[in-house]
Amino acid sequence: METAPVLIAGGGIGGLSAALTLHQIGVPCLVFETVSQLKPLGVGINIQPNAVRELYDLGLGAGALDKVGLQAREWALVGRNGKDVYSEPRGLDAGYKWPQYAVHRGKLQMLLYKTLLERLGADSLLLGHRVTGYRNKACGSGVIALVDNASGQSIEFEGSLLIAADGLHSATRAQMYPDQPPIQWGGAIMWRGTARCAPIRTGASFVGLGTFDQRLVFYPVTPVDSETGLATINWIAEVTVDNTEGWRSGDWNRKVDIEEFIHHFDNWNYDWLDVPAMIRGAEAVYEYPMIDRDPVPSWQDGNVVLMGDAAHVIYPVGSNGASQAIVDARVLGAAIAEHGINQRALSAYNARLCAEISALVLRNRGAGPFGILNLVEEKCGGIFDDIDTVIPRADIEEFMAGYKAAAGFAIESLNNAPPTIPLQVRSGFCTSKRQPIDNACS
Repeated sequence: METAPVLIAGGGIGGLSAALTLHQIGVPCLVFETVSQLKPLGVGINIQPNAVRELYDLGLGAGALDKVGLQAREWALVGRNGKDVYSEPRGLDAGYKWPQYAVHRGKLQMLLYKTLLERLGADSLLLGHRVTGYRNKACGSGVIALVDNASGQSIEFEGSLLIAADGLHSATRAQMYPDQPPIQWGGAIMWRGTARCAPIRTGASFVGLGTFDQRLVFYPVTPVDSETGLATINWIAEVTVDNTEGWRSGDWNRKVDIEEFIHHFDNWNYDWLDVPAMIRGAEAVYEYPMIDRDPVPSWQDGNVVLMGDAAHVIYPVGSNGASQAIVDARVLGAAIAEHGINQRALSAYNARLCAEISALVLRNRGAGPFGILNLVEEKCGGIFDDIDTVIPRADIEEFMAGYKAAAGFAIESLNNAPPTIPLQVRSGFCTSKRQPIDNACS
């Protein structure tokens, strides 16, 4: 009997990574994406070494990734007075076997999309199709995905499994947890844009500047142009306000005029950076609330499983949202390679990641690595001449090491870890594991 395809809801970074992973181990799949045309939308993101390792193992090495981003060299926190709180090397400069990349989210998605078309063919992805719900078939014998197409038709697709990579507003998660709490907003507002600027620090530095409640985060997503001497800098300006009345707008990504918020940063001028000039250099600025969702006890319902933002919307303070979606895809693929195309595989994936990443969601809600700025604020009001007299560097390094371990990119552990999907499995799925599903009725 021919294996029913694994169905994937969502053609974002997580869904496309899942499809490429399934193809790598010889499992047929079909991706549904709501939009009728994929375009390189979004802003800058960072891909941590643990996720870059997985992209390399998918055959997307430095040659491909260097075309859509820039290898990061430094991560730094700077106080409101312009003085360093902490800095450390990142990626290869830190001793990882894999780089860390700052990339434009849309360009990375388009790279994955192009690779999908090359490897799986155009019929592996249905654009203009939104998964609105599902039905688990009796006795664990597969799943029915309920899909609306661009013409307004409702269609049913049968699959062996359904992987929900359909993001923040996941219909699949909503069906699993109809009484889930609303989206959680902690009060932070983000304004995001890009500007052409001269190199800052190493020229490949991720910098958080300011205080916990008011800061600017910026990093380049392109190399320096040899003719202009400028690079494209992705910046995020953040201010925390009273959230007792909830998010003030119905829009989750509203285009705004710079004058609406730049007053928060008017006097942020340093001899090494003119913050108002960077902000005003953006062609367009969009406003977003910093949001997440309360963790759920399980990502699995029978032959259906959540991944990426559908499973764990996370504050972007640790630069690991997209990274975790890629890792999700690979861990899920490894579970299918080991257990077969069945509920046992989904259970193994769920057991491996759900509790661990749910804890990370709450850790990031508590500021993640930017919690260091909280400590500085508590100890000296954010004003200092020498940070070593405020917080010993050893304490900060211990704090950062704890975060990296929780987020899955502690350097020694990652460098010494075996591949998520063994090399011998990548050339095709073991024939002994081709059974599509468990069938308790047979």
